[in-house]
Amino acid sequence: MKYDFETMIDRRGTNSLKWNVGENELPMWVADMDFQTAPEIIEALREKVCHGIFGYTIIPNAWHEAIMGWWRTRHNFEIKKEWLRFCTGVIPAIDCAIRALTNPGEKILMLTPIYNHFFISIEENEREAVECQLEYDGSKYWINYVDLEAKLADPKTPLMILSNPHNPTGNIWDKETLARIGELCRKHQVTVIADEIHCDLTDPGYAYTPFASVSETCAHNSITCIAPTKAFNIAGLQTAAVVVPAEGLREKVQKALEMGDSAEPSAFAIDAAVAAFTKGAPWLDALRAHIFQNKQLAGRFIAENIPEVSVVSSHATYLIWLDFSEITDDSTKLCQRIREETGLYMNIGEIYGGNGGQFARLNVACQSERLKDGLARLAKGIQLYKGQKGERE
Repeated sequence: MKYDFETMIDRRGTNSLKWNVGENELPMWVADMDFQTAPEIIEALREKVCHGIFGYTIIPNAWHEAIMGWWRTRHNFEIKKEWLRFCTGVIPAIDCAIRALTNPGEKILMLTPIYNHFFISIEENEREAVECQLEYDGSKYWINYVDLEAKLADPKTPLMILSNPHNPTGNIWDKETLARIGELCRKHQVTVIADEIHCDLTDPGYAYTPFASVSETCAHNSITCIAPTKAFNIAGLQTAAVVVPAEGLREKVQKALEMGDSAEPSAFAIDAAVAAFTKGAPWLDALRAHIFQNKQLAGRFIAENIPEVSVVSSHATYLIWLDFSEITDDSTKLCQRIREETGLYMNIGEIYGGNGGQFARLNVACQSERLKDGLARLAKGIQLYKGQKGERE
């Protein structure tokens, strides 16, 4: 079947968070795609709607089988049924795990720059965020293991949040890297929460490694958060899962999920997830090819028209990480000016910590026509910014 990723869809007036912007603005920020989800998911939801009764929903065996089959087939990882727990979302799962495994005032370690909502979860739960800043050479990132171990060794740090693949840099951690992180965390008695929500959005020919699949050490010292929501553009249906191989950890997480009212699915959450993981593979592969083409389009355009901006090398997610350091040391002001002058709305980099202050995150999960519009606005905004900066100087 040929899937359509080019028809422009008007999302204004649909209560879309992403598109709740001014009339002339173009939102390319939050990780939300401008495509309809897989037809197989739409059909499953249509059947549910037509049934017409939306009462309390159980978690059937089909949900477990769908997830286990997907990770077995797509990611070569055998998940056992008893490891799985339903959750309404990855962030609710992380919130619950933070409360279950740490105490107020304790520290939680992250490799930064990293998804900004982790900082929010940590602070709202009265814990302290600790950054192990990733090293950056102008094109790619890597881990400073000396700094990582020094911070893991702090007895006030019982937890680490790992983004795998990494958001916002798009880095796919290899098996050796994950194993090393796992061994260091075991050595210093630090539990790992692995957020793997972007795992199915790798470039064609590239695959991610589930943290818990690397070794027994990684499996039994981790909580993995997974979901079909990013890959299939169904975040509003609030459907996710946590994978916890260790029984003791699993009991703590389950209790926290129930106390946090995050363990009960909506009437649509199960049907959508099962359809995604049992029927959605062809659509997803076509989507990955389209996103890869968009990433290449963006890279070429920027190299040819805005050479002072560099795109960080990555092979995962539909988010590109733009380095503006040759233009400014304050990308927040630059992004604000670009939005004011052109309407292009990106995520400012400083919210991700680390060296994010010189970056911005751009969402390319859209029709190529819309992407070209966004790139043209980016080039125009930067030229205007440089001209105004020159006048001030």
